[in-house]
Amino acid sequence: MKRSIYIICIYIALCPALTAAQESAQNDSLIHYLAVAAENNPDISAARLVAKAALERLPQAGAFSDPTLEAGVFISPMEYPMGRQAAQFQLMQMFPWFGTRKAARTEAQHMANMAFEELREVEANVLLDVRIQWYALCAAQQKLVNSESNRQWLQHIERLALGKYASSTGATGSSYAAPPSAALSPGANMVSANSAVTQGGMKMQGMNTGIVDSAPAADMETGASMQASGSMNAMGGGLADVLQIQLEAMEIESLEESVRDEISVGKARFNLLMNRPADSPISLPDSLTLIPFMADVKSLMEEIGESNPSLAMLREESLAYGAKAEMDRKMGYPMFGVGLQYMLMAPLANTRSSSMENMNEPPQAMNGKDMLMPMLSVSIPIYRRKYNAVRAESRLRQEAADGKYAGAINRIEAELRRSVYRINDAGRRIDLYRRQSAAARTAAGIALQEFVSGDGGLDGVIRILRLLSDYQLKEAEAIADCNTAVASIQKLIAYRKNEDI
Repeated sequence: MKRSIYIICIYIALCPALTAAQESAQNDSLIHYLAVAAENNPDISAARLVAKAALERLPQAGAFSDPTLEAGVFISPMEYPMGRQAAQFQLMQMFPWFGTRKAARTEAQHMANMAFEELREVEANVLLDVRIQWYALCAAQQKLVNSESNRQWLQHIERLALGKYASSTGATGSSYAAPPSAALSPGANMVSANSAVTQGGMKMQGMNTGIVDSAPAADMETGASMQASGSMNAMGGGLADVLQIQLEAMEIESLEESVRDEISVGKARFNLLMNRPADSPISLPDSLTLIPFMADVKSLMEEIGESNPSLAMLREESLAYGAKAEMDRKMGYPMFGVGLQYMLMAPLANTRSSSMENMNEPPQAMNGKDMLMPMLSVSIPIYRRKYNAVRAESRLRQEAADGKYAGAINRIEAELRRSVYRINDAGRRIDLYRRQSAAARTAAGIALQEFVSGDGGLDGVIRILRLLSDYQLKEAEAIADCNTAVASIQKLIAYRKNEDI
């Protein structure tokens, strides 16, 4: 059996519900990086060379064995009635039983197909790693975008808090004038309040001794002291809000630095998958797009059974051992040899003898004439035990390949169902986090209005912003999980793109 051998490139491995236009619309750079990885990855290059080496076995399989040439020279020529034999040459060519060479070529063909299916599997695994790393980088980039959005929220809240603090200090400047350093100290308000209470107590003592005219003045001083204390509490709360916002901004900045380091490491691994320098620039999108996918396990299993490289490799292995069993059976039959024997004769010293006088041909014509003799040989395979053992080995290996194929089908179906579950679960989580994010944005707006109006504190705004950031982070991770599961199914299907070597 002879057919063309093709190299398999699967850098555009698409699932049934994902067209090439949708994949291109998702991000053109991903397709570019997949093509670069398929071309330059060292594991793929090594597997490609192995497949080409397997292709070179085709001319070797089924070829005739080399002819044998035997030569002998007589040191002392042997005398025959027709001359003296000085040398002898024998050429022999062996031929196997009919159909043996065809079976050998069939086996080599299936073995070469196995090598190319292994190449497809290596490509699928490498490109799956590229996709997984790409989606992880996109998710990390989405974290930076979300952190920048939260940073802008905090900057806006900080401006509002500073404005609130400035308005509170400006409104109470005529009642109480304290240096900014005193406002930053929690004990300053306590000292002012204690002083006011002490003064109020002294005036009340004076009133008890009969000094009635001083009572209104005491009430005025006590009210002024209470107003100053409330003013300091408002100023202290405003500065505390500003400091709390700055602390939150520091935490976001630390998170961004960690994410940048994560992206740097991810880019290095991504470049190494493409066999490029680790610090090569990579263009990442600002948003992570969800890949649409419709899961139908039955139809997917049919397509996987037709195009999955590991299953195809096991099928080719079974066929190869079947062809080898046929070849081993025919190797147990006789082999035929066809040849020629040439004898170099020298003339005799005495050209006549009594035994040759009655021959019709003159003795002089036969004396010293070289002889050419056709030959035929047949091998006799009488040691049947070894031939039977070889055939039994091939049959057992073929049955083992069939068993491995059945096991691989079960494992692939289990992996497929697991990937479908991951897609469905990620879809549910994405929908939940999007609804929660929308509710958190609304709640953040309400909490911010209450903070500005003085009906609510800053803690509620910060808590809601943290929830919003957490929802956004989980949404990006869920999208990455969904895309990774889709890529795993694409790897199982591994659509073929054939190109001649």
